[in-house]
Amino acid sequence: MRSLLSAVLVFTMSALSHLRADDRPNILFIYADDQNYRTVSCYPEAPEWVSTPQIDALAADGLRFERAYYGAWCMPSRASFLTGQLQHAIPTMRMEGQYPASQYDPQKCRFWPAELRRAGYHTAQIGKWHTGVDTGNGRDWDHQIVWNRPGHPENAGNYFENQIVTFNGEDREPGGYATDNYTKWAIDYINGENRDREKPWYLWLCYGAVHGPTTPASRHKGSLAGNKVDLPADIFAPWTDKPAYLNEIYSWVPGPDGTAVRRGRNVDTKSNFNTNTAGQSLDSWVQQMNECAMAIDEGVGQLVQALKESGQLDNTIIVYTADQGYSLGQHGMNQKVAPYDAAIASPLILWRPGMIPQGKTCRHPVNAPDMVEYFAHLTGVEIPWKTHGRDIRPLIENPETREWNSPMIMTHTGRSYGEYTTPLPGPEEEAMHVVGGIPWYVLLRDGPYKYIRYMIPGETEELYNLETDPEELNNLAVDPQQQQRLQRLRTLAIAELKKTDAEFADRLPATRQMTAQK
Repeated sequence: MRSLLSAVLVFTMSALSHLRADDRPNILFIYADDQNYRTVSCYPEAPEWVSTPQIDALAADGLRFERAYYGAWCMPSRASFLTGQLQHAIPTMRMEGQYPASQYDPQKCRFWPAELRRAGYHTAQIGKWHTGVDTGNGRDWDHQIVWNRPGHPENAGNYFENQIVTFNGEDREPGGYATDNYTKWAIDYINGENRDREKPWYLWLCYGAVHGPTTPASRHKGSLAGNKVDLPADIFAPWTDKPAYLNEIYSWVPGPDGTAVRRGRNVDTKSNFNTNTAGQSLDSWVQQMNECAMAIDEGVGQLVQALKESGQLDNTIIVYTADQGYSLGQHGMNQKVAPYDAAIASPLILWRPGMIPQGKTCRHPVNAPDMVEYFAHLTGVEIPWKTHGRDIRPLIENPETREWNSPMIMTHTGRSYGEYTTPLPGPEEEAMHVVGGIPWYVLLRDGPYKYIRYMIPGETEELYNLETDPEELNNLAVDPQQQQRLQRLRTLAIAELKKTDAEFADRLPATRQMTAQK
């Protein structure tokens, strides 16, 4: 009897050790890299053989957004999450030095986790860092274990092995498989290492998977071999009624047996940024991408278990998402950046029973500033600079509503930010303004409609009804019957640009449709 009572006492004391006077929620913000929503099996677009049971469990007991749009590539999506601002208005952020080196002035370009610290939260960031050589350790973050890509350009391709990792300012080479390392360090933090247990905490866990070279853990390599994917309807060139760049950047050609294989286009065999090799089949590539995601899914399960065992699960909000998507053959592409859902839309799942609706799906998209606004509401933090987020609490409280009349905007301004986005791109600045062959654009979502306007003269606008055309095959912008809607969305996009401090809002070049109408 005494041993039983002792065991109960030990368990009770262990659970109580994590209770605190400040009952504001912890936030576990899990952030994958280049993850198409089709690699998460709770998304209906995923092939039937894809399985992510741990992430799916969050969706089953939480809220899944059909789409989220954060940025066109890795750095701007992260910069938006740090500042609460859209790429075109983030001050002083700039690419400088050997890629991916970048700089910013922390007095003018402030990151909101510093406000969390001032408000009594313990802040931590673990994993990939891709926003300035200065990681903000000790200013924005109480605890950091980061693979600082801008700070170590020579190591910036080592997404899965042989990383230089900075432990609160000290560089080490820990070895091992990076995805598993990040999970372990996050579990240590959840269990109380390197933090004040009296404070609520915010942990931004940034996996490097499934970014190229998309290397699965050895235990997962080949486990999905033999599975097939449906060939995207528009995987092969040419494309008409769409922007001209698609016919330059396409990656897939018909193989000898009619299946899709990777085109031999600018494949850099010296760089481990290479995502796959010329001649690799689409089936093999999609299998590889999903095998790489399996270690993340396992990590999610381990993180949830750590929260349970430490008595913190009930007071922790879990958010699962990715910096942006990555096209797996759709529109002929094998990359991110382009404004199509397959290339840039992120999965997004929110979980906390009792606060977040369970088993629901929201059709209305959100962006990074929206999420920062939501985090600020959750934590009671006042961000002392202008941010661009909408209050999405009504969506979270009633996710299945159709009564939502708030347009969402996202911009791609290449490798330029804030004051460096003016003037608009010209031929002499092309290297800084075009990423992956994709020119600058503004993307607007208004209800089921997506409007895309490129910021180069004479390019084709795009307009899609995502309810009737989720694969974005039929460009309504060239339909004479859609010109009134097209004009309304043009006007709305410019209004949203002005609202979010885009200095170029009144100087957008004429599109092909505008030129044809004159």
